Order: sequence, then structure tokens, then C-alpha cells
Amino acid sequence: MRVLPAARLVAAATVIALLTAANSPAEADDPAVPSLPPIPAVPGLPIPSLPTDLLVPKFIGAPALKKPLAAPVVPQNPYLAPNGTSSMHNDAYSTDAYAVSGPLGRQLTLRSRSYGVRECATIAFDSQHRILGLCGGLEGFTMMVIDPVSLNVIDELRISERDLTSGANPLTDICGGTYFFLDAHDHAFATTTDSGIAEVSVAADGTLTRVNDWPMASYLPEGDCLVATGVGWDGRLWWFSQQGVIGTLDRSSGDVHVTRLPEGEGIFNSVSSDETGGMYLVTTHATYRMDATTAGEPEVTWRIPYDRGTATKPGQLSQGSGTSPTLIGKRWIGIADNAEPRSNVIVYDRRKGVTNRFHCSVPVLADGASATENSLVAAGNSLIIENNYGYAGVQSTLLGKSTTPGMARVMITANGCHVGWTNNEVIAPTSVAKASLGNGLVYAYTKPVRKDLIDAWYISAIDIRTGKIRWSRLTGTGIQWNNHYAAIYLGPDGSLYVATVAGLMRLADGG
Repeated sequence: MRVLPAARLVAAATVIALLTAANSPAEADDPAVPSLPPIPAVPGLPIPSLPTDLLVPKFIGAPALKKPLAAPVVPQNPYLAPNGTSSMHNDAYSTDAYAVSGPLGRQLTLRSRSYGVRECATIAFDSQHRILGLCGGLEGFTMMVIDPVSLNVIDELRISERDLTSGANPLTDICGGTYFFLDAHDHAFATTTDSGIAEVSVAADGTLTRVNDWPMASYLPEGDCLVATGVGWDGRLWWFSQQGVIGTLDRSSGDVHVTRLPEGEGIFNSVSSDETGGMYLVTTHATYRMDATTAGEPEVTWRIPYDRGTATKPGQLSQGSGTSPTLIGKRWIGIADNAEPRSNVIVYDRRKGVTNRFHCSVPVLADGASATENSLVAAGNSLIIENNYGYAGVQSTLLGKSTTPGMARVMITANGCHVGWTNNEVIAPTSVAKASLGNGLVYAYTKPVRKDLIDAWYISAIDIRTGKIRWSRLTGTGIQWNNHYAAIYLGPDGSLYVATVAGLMRLADGG
């Protein structure tokens, strides 16, 4: 097992200083962006707390009762780790839903660890239920094996370096290091900043070893990069570039086949797959199903354009859908568009041989202020969407400010869709919400507006059936508790995890 270098303990750089430096020149010179005192984040110690923690409620609401929610079965892709443990969006269908019961709010215990200025936005769980995180900082991306209870680092391995001379904002740059998936043999496959795919194995003792690298830069145009990888039910690896190049890789032979989507279509999110051989993605213009020929060549099976709006809304990384495609049962695929005055949740019929794929489109969230940069949550035969409108970076939630509120549930029926509920009290700037089918709650990472200028962050549990907030638990106050697009996760034992710009936290019921 590799011994972690003690030199990392000298992480004198502070979260706030580095985040401010990462802003664009216009933001850095903007007098409206405040100059705040530094908040040190020292690796190995808890995420630092502030005295203002004592000035806000620690717990709001009451513990919830466990009310499991029935849902269509998600088949297990044999080339992925068990459902709920393999990727940011949980499984091949990208349901963002867990069978396990998460925290109910009973005697909650919160623990955190700082890893310096690193955020583990994507995590999975290996066969021994340890956390495997792909953690990004200004220096690049590092794979980390983390104890699921203590949150101590067991081992770490640098995957790729970040080019700070490129001009890209490291707070919004998704080129390499954003997504990875874990297979059934504890091997992780991650995109890298030099447009490659790295295969990293996790040994029984938690040691990380880089076992394979597949460079793909030669297949990409200048200035392009890899965004996501996926694996089909046949074991074929797929990769996707930001400028719309899609490739397949036969890991046994090394053969690569590529295709190019129409000029101007970008890919900014992850992908989904199903047992019929389809690989599903959403570009800045359309929803796609791709299939591979017997020779392994990627082909477009169908393409459905959507309303991409007229501009990139504040809260999104591109002009278009901010969602990865969500699959439900053997029939449905759901996305959100970028329309005005309100975004729509759209459901299509993905089955083979269908002539009319459109099923329904339902406007959601606030007029003139609706956007989501996070995937829809599959909760039974419904989809849950959160509003991220107004999040233009960490400065959007400073000094008591927050983003536009809103969370909604869209019910899918045989005849169409309708809004089941809308909750305008939930303010979740960028949380990648997750559902627990085991208890009937959906969890969001929330930040209320406060006139006293305190930045208080909470984990909130919302009743899937009614939309009511059952409880909210304070994680901390200050910029170091901002999750900045990192997802919520439930571990195999039901513990809840959220990464922030300064580390990782674990929330679990006690007693």
C-alpha cells in the first residue's frame, strides 16, 4: 500500500483564494464580487467550520417514516459494478435512484474530511464498499480510495494534469476528469485531460494501479476533448467528445471506430445504456440513440431535436439540455430541454420499431427562471427535476445569496404526463439530487437565502409522494461547504455522502 506523502499537509492555499483566482478576469475585477478572508482547508482534517454555524438552525423538521416506493426494475449491466455503486448516476439507466434506504433524520451524525482544494464530484463504491472518488483540483485529477466511515484516504493516484495556461475556467471545465465508471472487477475507466481513457484497478488492500491507457486525441479535432465514457451490454467501451465525436473501443484488440455528429452539436453530460444494445446521449441540440454495428462502428439509430432556447441560461454549462438521459423501465427515456419561458420535462418512447417516439412534454419550474444542469431523478414512474437557475459560479451563493428555488415531480402515465407537485421552498443550487426508493425520500443539497449574509448549507430530505421537505440538516456555513455540481450519493449501508470544494462529508442516522 502506498504511503501518502506528508508534504500534502502543507496545503497552505486556501479554498476561497483559489476559487476567486479561478474566476474569469471580468469576475475578478468586478467590485460586486466580495473580498473575503481565507478559509484554510487542510488535508486529513475535517472541513473547517465557522463560528456562524452556531447562529443558524442545525436541524429543521422531524424524522421521516420509511415508506418504500415501488419502481420498475433496472437490469444489471454485466460490465458494471452493481447498480447503485458504478457511477455518478448510479447505474446504466442513469436513474439517480437507490434501492437502499438513506437517512431518515434520526439522531443524525455528520462527519467530514478535507482533501485540500479537491472536489470528488464523481464517486463509486468498490466490492468492499470503499469509496472510489475522482477528485479534481487546480493541479489536475486524482483517483482516491477512501474509507467509507472515517473518510480517511487509503490510497491515491494522479490520473491527469490540468493545463492552467489553456484559459479554461477550472470551475466549469469538464474536459477529462468529470466522469468515470467502475466495472464488476473493481476497475475504473476515466477520461483524462489529454483525451485518453485510463483504466485503474483497485486491489483488495485498496492500492490503486494504472493498468491501461488508450489515447484518443488523434481521433479528435484541435481543441476538442473527451467528456464521458460508457460501456454497452456487450462489453464494448464507448467514448464521447465535447465537439460531438463518438467512438467505440474494443479493449481486447484496441480497435477504435468513430463517427461525427452534425457540426455545432456539443456533448456536456454523461450517457446511458440499456440491454437492447442502445447507447443514449443528449447533445446541445438533440436526444440520440446510438448502436454499434457488428464491426463495432457507432451509428445513429434515431435522433430527436428539442427546444434548446436562445441562450445559455445562468446555471448551465452550455446552451441546451443540462441532463443526462434517464431511462425508466423498458419503454421511457426522459430529458429536460432549455425552452422559454419555462423548461420542459420531455419523455420519449425508446423501444425499437416505434414510429412516434414523442410521449409528452410538461413545462416545469419558474417562468423566466428555469434551468437544470443536473439529471432527472427516476422515482417510480415519475421524474424529479430541480431548478439550478442563477448559479453562475461560487460567487452566486456568497453573502446569504442563493439561486432560484424550485423542485417538481412529473408523473408518467400511459396517456401522457402531468406535474404531480412543485415545491418552491427547495433551493438547490447544483445538487444532483438522489432518490431512496427504500424509504420514499429524495435528497437535495440546499442553501436558503439569508438576510444576515450567512451562507448556510443543508442536506434536505423531501417526500417523493408529496413534495414536502421532511427535514434539513446543517452541514456548515461558508464557501467551503459549497458542493459546486458534485452529486449526492448513498452508500451500500444507506449512509449519505456529498463532496464539497474542500472535501467530503458523510451523514447517517445514529442510535
